Amino acid sequence: MTNKKLAYIILILFCFSCKSNTEEKQNNTYSDVVSVAAMKDVMWKGELFSKIKLDTIKPKNGLYGLGPETYLRGEIVINNGKTYVSRVLTDSTMAVNEISNAEAPFFVYANVTEWSKIKLPSSVKSIKDLESFIDNNTKSQKRPFVFKLDGRISAATIHIQNLPKGTKVSSPKEAHQGQINYQLESEDVEIIGFFSTEHQGIFTHHDSFLHMHLISKDKTKMGHLDDVAFNEMSLLLPKS
Repeated sequence: MTNKKLAYIILILFCFSCKSNTEEKQNNTYSDVVSVAAMKDVMWKGELFSKIKLDTIKPKNGLYGLGPETYLRGEIVINNGKTYVSRVLTDSTMAVNEISNAEAPFFVYANVTEWSKIKLPSSVKSIKDLESFIDNNTKSQKRPFVFKLDGRISAATIHIQNLPKGTKVSSPKEAHQGQINYQLESEDVEIIGFFSTEHQGIFTHHDSFLHMHLISKDKTKMGHLDDVAFNEMSLLLPKS
């Protein structure tokens, strides 16, 4: 074998190794939760392109997940194996569609088929209250984890990312250009959320242990949950 051929083979093996290492860093499994890429890389590095095709995730049974749509053109939630994407139509209207082959620049997901269900106490009135309640009542549980809320909200604010095409992003402020907020009142909803005390900037924001997307029971409204006043709600946690 000539030195030239040997060098070529070494180069190919090196490139393959780099690719494998990159893919390993992109997909991280934490107990029962899988995180793909990172929120901070989207917000600060402008990595808006697809890091995962959601129709490749298996199995679908009991699958829950959330993240933004590629290029920050919408919001995504997977609710028990069904993938929904919301996109802005106007300042007051949105479109919510079931799109199995949606793609995301970062995403978090988990499979849960058995839940423990408790009534959310009336003392839990806000997202901060919910964060404290979940944290205090899951100290012995494997973390991070997915959870659900099911019931009625008195009011809520959700947003949908709507980044103008061609926009370059190098900060959270730039990433939220075009974002539209929507107000909900007296809605029956499901809220899919992920809890972690160790993944701020990965799949939760820097100032929160929660990342939640809300979808109305009639599937006409869906987005990232920013604010909420809970009414009659049940909290579902994965069975240990």
